This record gives sequence, C-alpha cells and structure tokens, in this order.
Amino acid sequence: MPMMQRFHSLEDFLASTTSHVDGVLDDGWGFEFPVKGREIEATVLFADISRFSTRTLAMSPAATLVYVQNFFAWVSAEALHGRPGIVDKYIGDEVMVVFSKEFGSEDPFTDAVQAAAAMSRHDVHAYGPHIGIASGRVIVGYAGTALRYNVSVFGAPVALAARCAAVKPADPEKVVSSTIVMPSSDWRDRDLDDVLPPELIVQSDGSKVPDSQRFELLDERTVAMKGLDEVAVREIHNTGIWFPTHSAENRALDSLHVLYTNNRYWPRWETPEPSAGAFSHMKPLDPSI
Repeated sequence: MPMMQRFHSLEDFLASTTSHVDGVLDDGWGFEFPVKGREIEATVLFADISRFSTRTLAMSPAATLVYVQNFFAWVSAEALHGRPGIVDKYIGDEVMVVFSKEFGSEDPFTDAVQAAAAMSRHDVHAYGPHIGIASGRVIVGYAGTALRYNVSVFGAPVALAARCAAVKPADPEKVVSSTIVMPSSDWRDRDLDDVLPPELIVQSDGSKVPDSQRFELLDERTVAMKGLDEVAVREIHNTGIWFPTHSAENRALDSLHVLYTNNRYWPRWETPEPSAGAFSHMKPLDPSI
C-alpha cells in the first residue's frame, strides 16, 4: 500500500489512523483505564548486544550509558536507513523495530531481514547482535494508566521475536559474528540471494561483481522456547567476522573522556580515563554548542 506520509513513531501512527478498539474499562476496584488501539499485520524485529552484562560490568554508569547510546544510534541508523520501520522501544540493551504495510513496507518481512542483515554486515564495533524476527497480527495501542502512558505493539509476534533473538546456535563451537532467527513459517520458500543479494564489489575497470555471500541460511531445526513449546526456525548466520581496532567498550570510554575534557561531564566520583591509544578516531565537540 503506497504511503503519502511517513510515520516517525507509533504515537504518530495511532493518532493519524482509525482505532479498532477505543473505550474505557474498570479494573474491578474503581480504577478506570483506557483500551485504544489499531490491529495491523506486522513484522517485529528484536536486537540486543551479545554478552552485554559481561562487557559493561567494569564500566561506570555514565560509560555504560554512552556504550548503550552508541549501540542504539548505530543499530537504529542501520535498521531505518531507507526503510519504513518504526522503533517501538529501547529496553536496557535491546531495541524493538516494527515493519508493516501500514507503515509503508511493500514486504515487511523482507524489510526486517534486510535491516537485520545491515546491522550485522556493518557491525564495525563488533556488538555481535542477536536478532529475532517474527510476523503476524499485532495491535498498536496505549499501555499504562492516567499516571503514565506510552504506545507500544502487543501480540504473539512480539514474544516470538524476542524468543527467536535468544536462540543459541546449535553448534557452540561455530564462530559467527551475528545470528538472525525467525520461524520457518515466516521464511517459507524464500531464496537467500533474493532476500539478501551479495554486495557488489567495484573492480579496477569500474565494473561491479557480486562479493561472496557472507550470510549462510541454515536448515530448519526445532528449538524449545519458554512458554511456546517447540518452534521450527530458520537461522541466518553472518560468517564474516569484524576485528575492530577500537572496541565498542574503548569507544565508550574515549567518548566519555571527550565529554569530560570539553566540560560536558562533571563526575562526582572519579575522573574518567581514556583507553590506550585513544582519540585517533574521535572528533572534538563543537565549542559553540
């Protein structure tokens, strides 16, 4: 369905479309709450940072904030670059993005897989995201009470996408940079090269040839998922490995030090120290800001 406008948030979408349910109920003890939302077909993408707790355990709270914000900025840019997805929420180290024909996608599932592949393909800081994808009917609706509201997506695909993101590779010895997991029923009989065409490499004569396919589509297997029994899944593994010269952890430390040296961070507990070999990649802050 061609879109004449772009929705930048679920709040924008819900305010600009007709709801399928809109009423006020009682919780049984005299406290009223609204039920307002619109049902849509959608594909949900969950992504999180591998080994997040271990990688940030020794960081200060401020450095952890920089680390997470860097991840969200990077993953959102990859997920939404030229794609009509909407970020539902950021939770801890997780991001949830929703694709739907009502948001402008011609093929929401393909958009989600391509967004996941972009996160993986351009993972220059080696976050190693775990990504889960699931499609189906959901509702975009208000969550909360008069004390605090937000708009989110609810439905079985949300839980299923989160469970898919948590699926571990069958072979623990296999080294991959990231995994994309989805129910087999969503993948159906798609061809990997159609969904994720290999990138083109420019030759010396200016011609372009396909690069070797770094993504590997695994055979269907059945995995146990909490609360969902067993689910048949397909997995896409990125066999290309990033070996960054500057880790995401060191980048967070150096970024925090840049804030400190530009009088944008006022630590009460300790002076932030940069990582070894810092600043070769960092840009100073604009003093006019």
